[in-house]
Amino acid sequence: MDSGSRSSRIPTGLLWFQGLYYFVTGVWPLVSVRSFQAVTGKKTDHLPTGLEADHWLVMTVAVLITAISLAILTAAVRRSLSLEIMVLAVGAAIGLTTVDVIYVMRRVISPIYLIDAAVEIPLILARIFVLSRFWSGWRLGSREVTSASGPTDEFGGRFFRGSPR
Repeated sequence: MDSGSRSSRIPTGLLWFQGLYYFVTGVWPLVSVRSFQAVTGKKTDHLPTGLEADHWLVMTVAVLITAISLAILTAAVRRSLSLEIMVLAVGAAIGLTTVDVIYVMRRVISPIYLIDAAVEIPLILARIFVLSRFWSGWRLGSREVTSASGPTDEFGGRFFRGSPR
């Protein structure tokens, strides 16, 4: 096994973990808003109508997290770690962690959300590790990505496919 395929296991594994985690947590309220609220606490986004089916904010967040998960899982299946996927994965993890911590501290959401932050923080740190270790030579704004810029996947393709615009 060459070093390129060995080095692709960590980033690909991170994609699988984050993608599956986001898929489960995104689909959960779509399937059962009641069980979701039983764990995370009652929500008030349905109060204008009073109908349990009208949790518009919960459903919006759930659909967006599910969509993010599908993009990340697609990259995992393809073993393709593009800059766009890295930005999406890290940005989503940082954004969700920030919301979790700030709104728990402000006592707007249940402390159970800190469990999500505890999952997200290692993902963020792992991505930073992967970036610093494997792509330290990759420069933003470069027109070509060469093999010296980062590892290749199992199919011999470069993780950062195409050129940045």
